[in-house]
Amino acid sequence: MDLGTMKPDAAAGADIIKSATTATFAKDVLEASRNALVLVDFWAPWCGPCKQLTPALEKVTRSYGGRVRLVKINIDEHPGIAGQLRVQSVPTVYAFKDGRPLDGFVGAQPESAIREIIERLLGPAPSEESDIEAVLTSGDEALAGGDLPGAAEVYAAVLEEDKDNVRALLGLAKVYLESGDSERAAATLELVAPDKRKLPAYESLKAALELAKKAGAIDNHVELEARLIADPADLQARFDLAVALAARGDKVQAVEHLVEIVRRNRTWNEEAARRQLVQLFEVWGPKDASTLEGRRRLSSLLFR
Repeated sequence: MDLGTMKPDAAAGADIIKSATTATFAKDVLEASRNALVLVDFWAPWCGPCKQLTPALEKVTRSYGGRVRLVKINIDEHPGIAGQLRVQSVPTVYAFKDGRPLDGFVGAQPESAIREIIERLLGPAPSEESDIEAVLTSGDEALAGGDLPGAAEVYAAVLEEDKDNVRALLGLAKVYLESGDSERAAATLELVAPDKRKLPAYESLKAALELAKKAGAIDNHVELEARLIADPADLQARFDLAVALAARGDKVQAVEHLVEIVRRNRTWNEEAARRQLVQLFEVWGPKDASTLEGRRRLSSLLFR
């Protein structure tokens, strides 16, 4: 899975993975451990084994969908906590639950060993269905927080267990779309079973993909703006500009231009402006402020 140059935001979503300081240790570890198992990774920038262990810790932590959290402490910058816990070498990992350390290990460990410790400390797992839902929720939170690699990793893990999971497929398709990879987004959407393609989430993502394709063919909004200034009646320039603005997230101006086209000539290009507005409403969702305002303005034109 190649997500290009995207950089993960470890603190995104539900703060499953984060760095802590001496000042935040009580909140990030002791308090947090009352709701989840917290792994505390003591590391240093000069430590070679630390660089091997960290990716494994992060991958395993994400796979538990919020039941496990990872807190990283740089002992060079914050030696106080390491001293109190008698950390003598790095990497050292302690597992905290209910405000106290339960177990730990020293040195780089494979994923299987990390998972074995976690399973023992977590105790009985929830039902498989609820566990998958929790994992998917963590993926959704990572996606909402801008952590595209983290979200992709979660969705891919679910699909390894259930290749037809619709929520995971739609989530992964959205990751690809937001990373600018429309081809992979479309290919992932094609994996959704035909009987699931009437779901609002599928239709919304399909509309977003079509919008991205349209916007991809329009690469000069400056020229379009100049054309429109020169000739406000140039409806094609106004339409193309609206699509480009919508793709850039400027919902207000996109609606403004499309409504203006309907006002000037509602049947232009087989009602292209009205149809484009409807597609944008699908992408944005029924509760979005721009959807509500756009529907109101469109209705006032069509039914006056």
